[in-house]
Amino acid sequence: MRIVEIPSFFPPYGGEFCMEQAKALASLGHEVTILAHVQLGVTVYPRGWLRAKTKSRHLKEDGVSIVNTEMRGLPRCPKINTRRWIAGVRRLFAAYIAEGGMPDVIHAHCCKWAGYAACLLHREYGIPYVVTEHLSSQLLAEELGEPRSGIWQADLLREAYKEADRVIPVAEELVDDIAPYFGKDYRWTAISNIVDTDFFHFQPRPDLEGRRFRFCCVAHYIPVKGYDVLFRAFELLCEENDKAELHIAGRFTAGRECRQAIEALGLGDRVVNHGELDKEDVRHLLYTCDCLVLASRGEAQGLVLLEAMATGIPVVTTDRVPRNALVEGGSLVVPVDDAAALAQAMFRMIEHYPEASASLSHKIAEMCSPKAVGQRIASVLEAATLKTAP
Repeated sequence: MRIVEIPSFFPPYGGEFCMEQAKALASLGHEVTILAHVQLGVTVYPRGWLRAKTKSRHLKEDGVSIVNTEMRGLPRCPKINTRRWIAGVRRLFAAYIAEGGMPDVIHAHCCKWAGYAACLLHREYGIPYVVTEHLSSQLLAEELGEPRSGIWQADLLREAYKEADRVIPVAEELVDDIAPYFGKDYRWTAISNIVDTDFFHFQPRPDLEGRRFRFCCVAHYIPVKGYDVLFRAFELLCEENDKAELHIAGRFTAGRECRQAIEALGLGDRVVNHGELDKEDVRHLLYTCDCLVLASRGEAQGLVLLEAMATGIPVVTTDRVPRNALVEGGSLVVPVDDAAALAQAMFRMIEHYPEASASLSHKIAEMCSPKAVGQRIASVLEAATLKTAP
């Protein structure tokens, strides 16, 4: 298939999920081109905004062709910026067709606004499109506000969902999560995001003899990640067990607010704060720990849980994590915001520790490896092309 990928986000503002899926599809023999039109914000990225590369750049990475342009976003002009962004995507698409002809299918990442742009291209050219949805209601609320009637963005996006050949939420729970904004009048198939299982591969852990049991949490220090509950649970655990330590890492964990929360509970000598880590350092941290804990109040998927299990260690998390981030025999689930239940689950992990497991790692590879996810996405895209074949 000739596949055009349209991301809503791309470097310097994310885009990793789009790139991973594009590479997975290319590795299966498909011709994949990413048309990335990036809106730069003057307050978020002032230097880049001034130096915006408005002329298209052509790149190649791991078999994926990338055509990239940038535009300067206008402060406090969401409607104008949306129209300008969509116009930029349409220009890229017209140039793609002029150079090499029609693609077989369009694959958009996030309906806001790549999915809507794909919808307009479908109306103009008759090309089928599929939308992979990554955004949770929490992220949508930051821009759209709470669900209500009269949100102009929601009306447009609802059309794009309905006209898509298929919507791919990264977890089935996401359908109910975003329903207050967009309803459910569309066809969907849930497919997990990709876990780099070659990178996060299995590795045995050091023997527990003579050392503390090492829990870790890899998450930004923001309310939705539940660090307040985790710290309280760890305090309760330490009252019963002096052979555990907690390692934390993520954006804002090195900040004063996080450090004060740790000190307020007297956990300074039991919590190791690593701050924000890159991908390699996250893997190293996972390889030195025995169990990952995530006290999340909401996740679109919870990839860090899958990454931890891919390395062979079990996880403890809450019932706000989607089911496709959990594996039987590799995860314990407790009610959200219940520090006592979380502490009990952590204690259970210490008392009945399932040693780092190659079979657990293998299960994650079967679920979420680039090949496994790529094949599932390809089957959805191919089905879309067959429906419109002459």
